[in-house]
Amino acid sequence: MTPCVRREKLALMRSDGQLTIGVEEEYLVVDPASRAVRSCADAVASVAAKRLGAERVGDEITRFQIEARTRPHAELSQLAEEIREMRRAVFGAAAQQGLAVVSSGSPVLGDVLPLPLTPAPRYARSLEVFRALDDEQCAGACHVHIGLADRALALKVSNHLRPWLPVLVSLTANSPYWAGRDTGYASWRTLSWARWPIAGPPPYFESVAHFDELVGRLHASGAVMDPGGLYWDVRPSAHVPTLEVRVADALTTADETIVYAALVRALVATALHAVRAGDQAPNPSPEVLRAAYWRAARDGLTGQGFDAHSARPLPAEALADLLFAHVRPALERSGDLENVREGWAWLRGNGTGAHRQRRAHDRRTRLEDVVDYLITATSPGLP
Repeated sequence: MTPCVRREKLALMRSDGQLTIGVEEEYLVVDPASRAVRSCADAVASVAAKRLGAERVGDEITRFQIEARTRPHAELSQLAEEIREMRRAVFGAAAQQGLAVVSSGSPVLGDVLPLPLTPAPRYARSLEVFRALDDEQCAGACHVHIGLADRALALKVSNHLRPWLPVLVSLTANSPYWAGRDTGYASWRTLSWARWPIAGPPPYFESVAHFDELVGRLHASGAVMDPGGLYWDVRPSAHVPTLEVRVADALTTADETIVYAALVRALVATALHAVRAGDQAPNPSPEVLRAAYWRAARDGLTGQGFDAHSARPLPAEALADLLFAHVRPALERSGDLENVREGWAWLRGNGTGAHRQRRAHDRRTRLEDVVDYLITATSPGLP
């Protein structure tokens, strides 16, 4: 994963204590005629880099994918404008070549095998080590970086975030289709990533020494090639002094990404408050977290979820309400409460990206209509 920004340019926290946010979005390149994914990401990224700068846009492991990155921002309005700017640049670069981009957790149509890997030594090494696991690397994610340079503090915050990660999965589910097939899941990307040896919810870390010892053993086992290969859904970034939250599918609209980033910052700020107050983080078992992830990935915001705190079923929307209540004080302090409240109301009324993809399909039972919806909704400036 390419760093969000260079270390020397990262402002971690304003003098008033406001945490900074940086966002990475991954897009899939598609042919607007066939609606299939196209392995032209390098050409599109090269054109977009002329507008954004090479530091803010680049390729990914496959030639279907482009990654765009914001600078760190303390003000949500500034982050929002930069997200829209980078979507305009990438969308425009694709259009110049008769292509389009979509922000989706998975490819809806196209032949994805054999996977067209981006030529780079690290990606070739990944294929050698992980073999067929790389076949489903054609997925889009949204990663949020929160400025947090203290590793010990970051790991304590990670512990507090763990029980809420399944709720974030359900809120951001946006990968129901995979290469022409309805998977039956709201977030198939979550399930495909779960196959990796180092992925999903992070362990509960007792200390920095515990983290370093565990990572050292995993490296010795061959299950991880380098610090960038720690695919846990929360991790101290290997490149910049941030805590990186990697749990979300790529979100279709810019507004969804903006609201999600604000929600993640509030969750981290709430955890920081708990850590400084000496509160012990909940420690649900890996089995309970795995079950909660599976339920969230299957159903998104519809039906029953599974509460990792109490290990009991609850309606998925009720779990989301609990999350919003949990972070409300932090949202009030940051000034983001109204944005998130409006975003949650919109999501309740319109459904997750997965729900909207299926709704587009059901009108005429055509997957081409799903891609058309994604192209339109991904483009900046649209609701």
